[in-house]
Amino acid sequence: MGSSSTPAAAAAAAPSRRKVALYLALLTLQYGAQPLISKRFVRQDTIVTSLVLATEAAKVICAIILLIAEGSLRKQFSNWTLTGSLTASGLPAAIYALQNSLLQVSYKNLDSLTFSILNQTKLLWTAFFTFLILGQKQSSRQILALALLIGAAVLLSVGESTSKGSKSGGSDYILLYGIIPVTVASMLSGLASSLCQWASQVKKHTSYMMTIEMSFIGSMCLLASTYRSPDGEAIRKYGFFHEWTFWTVVPVLMNAVGGILVGLVTTYAGFCYSLSSPCNCTATICV
Repeated sequence: MGSSSTPAAAAAAAPSRRKVALYLALLTLQYGAQPLISKRFVRQDTIVTSLVLATEAAKVICAIILLIAEGSLRKQFSNWTLTGSLTASGLPAAIYALQNSLLQVSYKNLDSLTFSILNQTKLLWTAFFTFLILGQKQSSRQILALALLIGAAVLLSVGESTSKGSKSGGSDYILLYGIIPVTVASMLSGLASSLCQWASQVKKHTSYMMTIEMSFIGSMCLLASTYRSPDGEAIRKYGFFHEWTFWTVVPVLMNAVGGILVGLVTTYAGFCYSLSSPCNCTATICV
C-alpha cells in the first residue's frame, strides 16, 4: 500500500512543481526588469503616491480576473468577512503600502544593479521575522548565504554612495533618497511577508483574496496619508496623473503582475525567503 501511494503522490506533485518553476521564472524576469523599466518610463517628477495607488488598483483587477477564470469568485466573496479580512490582511497591507512608496523613491535614485542587490536584503529580514513570528530556524548553510548577501549589499552601498558623491557631490542625497529607502523597504518586506505566511497558515486565506484585501486596505491607508503629505499636496495641485505618459502604465502593470506572482509562489511552493529573487536563490533558502 505504501509503495502504491508514493508514486501517486509524486505524480500529483509534478504539476505543482511545474507551476512553481513557471511562476518563479516569470517572477525572476519581472524582478530583474522592474528597476530598468521604472527608470526608463517613470519621470523624475512623477508623484510616487499616484504610482503606488495605480499599482494596487491593477493588482485588484488582475486578481479578480484570475478568480473569474478559476470560477471561484462568488465562493470567495460569499465566505468573506470584514473581521477576517482586517485580521489577516490589515497590518501587512499597511506595511506594503509604505514599502511600495519607499521603493518608488529608491528606483529613481539608484542604478538598477545596486537597487536589486540592496532589495535582496529582504531575505535576511524575512529570515529574522519568520524566526521571530513563526519560530522557523535556518540551517548553517542558509545563514552563510544570507551573510554573503548582506556583505555584497554593504559593499555596493558604500561604492554607490562614494561614486555618486565624487561625481556630483550628492553622496548624502544618494544615501537619504536611494540607499536608506530601499533598505527600510526590505526590512518592511520581511515583516509583511512573515505576517502573510502567518495569515495563510492560520486564516487559510487564498493568495488572490489576500492580494485584493491588502491592495484595498493599503490604498485606503495611502489615501488617508495624502491629506497632509507632500504627495497629497502635489496631487491636489497638479492632478493625479502629473508627469505621466502612456508608457508609465508599463511599470505599473509589471509591478502588479509581480505582486500576483508572489502570491502564487507562496501558494504553490510554501513560503520562500526569496519570493522576488531568481530561481537558484529560491531553491537554497526555502522553508
